[in-house]
Amino acid sequence: MHRLPEVVREFVATGRIPSPPEVLVHLMRAMEDEASSIADLAQIVSQDPGLTSRILSVANSPALRRAKELTTIEDCLTSIGIRLVRALVTCLSIQRLFDKDNQLASAEVADFWCHSLLVGELARGIAEQAGLKNPDDAYLSGLLHDIGELILLQAIGDPYRQFLANVSAHPSLTADEEQLFGTTHGEVGAWLIAHWGLNSVLGDGIAFHHARATEIAAATVLPQAVWLAQALTALEEDAVEYGALIERTALSIDQAALAATRARAVERTRQIVEAMGIAVAAEFPQRAIQQVPATSAPVMALSPADSELSVMVGGMALLQPLQQDLLQLGNVKEVLLALRESARILFELPSMAILLVDASGTVLTGDGVDDQPSLFCHLSIPLAPAGCLAAAAVADRQVSASFASTQPLALLDQQLVRALSAEGLLCIPMVARQRTVGVILCGLSSQQYAGLQRRIPWLSHFGKIAALSLDVVLVAEQQQQQAEEERSQQFTRHARQIVHEAGNPLGIIKSYLKILERKLPEDGVRQELGILTEEIDRVAAIVGKMADDQAQHAARQSIDLAGVLSDFLALYADPHSNKKGSGLKSKCPRLKSLPLWGATVSSRSCSISGRTHQRHWGRASWSKLP
Repeated sequence: MHRLPEVVREFVATGRIPSPPEVLVHLMRAMEDEASSIADLAQIVSQDPGLTSRILSVANSPALRRAKELTTIEDCLTSIGIRLVRALVTCLSIQRLFDKDNQLASAEVADFWCHSLLVGELARGIAEQAGLKNPDDAYLSGLLHDIGELILLQAIGDPYRQFLANVSAHPSLTADEEQLFGTTHGEVGAWLIAHWGLNSVLGDGIAFHHARATEIAAATVLPQAVWLAQALTALEEDAVEYGALIERTALSIDQAALAATRARAVERTRQIVEAMGIAVAAEFPQRAIQQVPATSAPVMALSPADSELSVMVGGMALLQPLQQDLLQLGNVKEVLLALRESARILFELPSMAILLVDASGTVLTGDGVDDQPSLFCHLSIPLAPAGCLAAAAVADRQVSASFASTQPLALLDQQLVRALSAEGLLCIPMVARQRTVGVILCGLSSQQYAGLQRRIPWLSHFGKIAALSLDVVLVAEQQQQQAEEERSQQFTRHARQIVHEAGNPLGIIKSYLKILERKLPEDGVRQELGILTEEIDRVAAIVGKMADDQAQHAARQSIDLAGVLSDFLALYADPHSNKKGSGLKSKCPRLKSLPLWGATVSSRSCSISGRTHQRHWGRASWSKLP
């Protein structure tokens, strides 16, 4: 990555790989069709390098990545979820509409797409013949083998376009490319694979697809398969020397089988192209990149006010579908991930962090927000006074940037810039419904900021959409938490009622067992009665624990001590003491100062005569008694 020129590095970081509009339309229609499955969507995505790169990048990001890397599109879509995929595709579609400064013509994107799809099909067929364990890896590497070309075309423009138009006159493409531009499209593509954290062998297939014919045999099977697939597309069908190409590699492949594989791949690519409604160049399956003349009709200039109004209204209309998609996401984690990827797609913001307002509403914090530099995880910025750019942006409710200020940056702002590995800082406040939700912090260069000047109204509207989406999810989660607490409290009350109701008969049974024990002769039967008593105590403890477990998480509440005393008396008194003066009623005065949980119990009359209980006992659980 350190070898890449700065302008190329910025485009690499954004990962901006355009897709033909026909493919986006096809995918969006499939997502609207309720009969479409994950496999159906994966088939469409896997046919486009731009969509494939975006899905691979998101699925293998730290926020979503599980124990192992995901390299199959179907696994990636399953991990991401249809709702987030829909948001990403919506952003890609919007980006095509409001990006008027795209360096790529539609013909160039279509030519690149057809060629990449063909190489992917060929690489998979060759890998199958060569006995590669996972031919889909070869397809993925072949599909993305020229992805660096699009990045260099956008970063460098006409000089690189002219180079590609004359590429047939360059026998040593890689050497000339590096000499002229400081890097190669193979290196750029391989860096993307490494940046996503995928297997380096996939990157090798991309990096070595233009290797010298005398060197490729020393590589592993996958790079050889991609190299051979690329070589097969560079020659006209009548001029292909299958034997000579095979001899350059160490692959055990039959010439006739290779010729049949090429024919099948070309035919399948034509079928896919026709199904997508994309025009095939006459040179297909060879490349047809030409220098596109800069012919444009004169456009009537708008006044500054009309121009600003056009940007504002156009941005609001275009971003409306994104708002609808974000509102369908289920939790805060999904929304934050969608916001990051949306900002990266729409505004080419490669480095960003998100701070949210805490429960008190006075502090910005990154605690609980995943997938950002460690500094932000422990950051706490007071909103008042506005001592830094982020707090000022929230206070003013306006997009602010370090490049627009003549004042030196505060030390905290300098820390944020360093944490984002950038030249400057852009802050997008997230405010909705008069509620401040947080702020999006973006690291960028002065050149990137200059390119975003006309999109400041769009950035501001994007911040409002982000705030509204997060606010809806946060309120929903808060309501869900309150509902769970109410259910927990209701369960606690019900459990205590059960404990109380169960305690009464258990206490009576225990008392009668004691009476029975006295009447029985002293033999082995008393031991069995003792076992019954122990089991009753065990049942009482189990029932009591129903309320105890819930009470541990609830606030301490007052206890009806008189009711506890009544339960105490019911447990340990002799229900058959009917003699005057010998019943519980006469014993109550002795218990006037009985210590119970650090409190003194006042006198309270109660009577139990025989089997008739003349009053309801207290509400507290007798199982709490020592």
